[in-house]
Amino acid sequence: MSLNKVSVDDIDVKGKRVLCRCDFNVPLKEGKITDENRLVAALPTIKKLIADGGKVILCSHLGKPKGEPKPELSLAPVAARLTELLGQEVKFAADPEVVGPNAKAAVEAMQDGEVILLENTRYRAEETKNGEAFSKDLASLCDIFVNDAFGTAHRAHCSNVGVSELVSTAAVGYLMQKEIDFLGNAVENPVRPFVAILGGAKVADKLNVISNLLEKCDTLIIGGGMAYTFLKAQGNEIGNSLVDDTKLDYCKEMIAKAEKLGKKLLLPIDSATISAFPDPIDAPVDVEVYDSGNMPAGREGCDIGPKTAEMFAEAVKSAKTVVWNGPMGVFENPTLAAGTIAVAKALAETEATTIIGGGDSAAAVNQLGFGGKMSHISTGGGASLEFLEGKELPGVAAATDK
Repeated sequence: MSLNKVSVDDIDVKGKRVLCRCDFNVPLKEGKITDENRLVAALPTIKKLIADGGKVILCSHLGKPKGEPKPELSLAPVAARLTELLGQEVKFAADPEVVGPNAKAAVEAMQDGEVILLENTRYRAEETKNGEAFSKDLASLCDIFVNDAFGTAHRAHCSNVGVSELVSTAAVGYLMQKEIDFLGNAVENPVRPFVAILGGAKVADKLNVISNLLEKCDTLIIGGGMAYTFLKAQGNEIGNSLVDDTKLDYCKEMIAKAEKLGKKLLLPIDSATISAFPDPIDAPVDVEVYDSGNMPAGREGCDIGPKTAEMFAEAVKSAKTVVWNGPMGVFENPTLAAGTIAVAKALAETEATTIIGGGDSAAAVNQLGFGGKMSHISTGGGASLEFLEGKELPGVAAATDK
């Protein structure tokens, strides 16, 4: 499923005004950017538009200002850092209404190859509602629209969907293209054997993902907090482990579905348990490992056990495509990160195409130092989950077809 969208390589931007939607939703602490992965990820598309002589107008949201200007969520620090990363000035258009007198004057004065950055798109209440007035304002600034923000592709907002309906050409940037190629192909057209690994806390967050992936993959591995609802559905004692009793029937259905489709469904065969959840989260814990059938009441499973880690690693060895979304345990605690580390290590050592589906798993892989060993780490948690559910993403669908 290379979705056959017009990309930045297909357009001629020389002398044209190009509005480029990026994902600059970076963490800020006292006005300083604490993780600039998203800025670095956007550079190839921005550099291409500059090199081709476009007048480059960047826009993004940051945090949740809820439709009003909040100085602590201004994109001013992003403009400053992008200026350093690009080695040329990124002029910041400080308008509380985003497309205001500063933005209009700056765009009017632009030379080919220059760059400006608009203020946080969510300063406008219409942004998240895809309201027409703001979409028109954005479209009035540009001749061509480029969307490179996969992190918000699952939302229909003015700055990704509304504006693309008002311009003649809406292309996807390199980052969007890469996400579509990796995630799309992994799910729709994988090189087999295809192994999917799901973790994280709640079954409820991943209902449709589990069901969709069972149809697409050869082996589905389930770890993390959500595994305990599956284990309980099989009749195991799970002590004080996280459980969603409303989803027990669903888990039974999925176990039956796997069997009917001839798919392997792997659940933890042992767990690292603790007597009480750590507070603070990285505090020392009293770990005891129990097999899945023998967990005593009063213990809480917070990571997969060593036998499970070995079984999951073994399943990955023969794979050709692996998609992983969600940690295997409470990875923020060094003692309870063992399972997540084991899976990350197995992925780092395989020859398979390895795709990390954003969010916590991306954070875990990067923190543990395995980032460089993965084929692709998605930049969008929610968007990559919806992709794995098999949903059409509005921000992708809105781009012009080739």
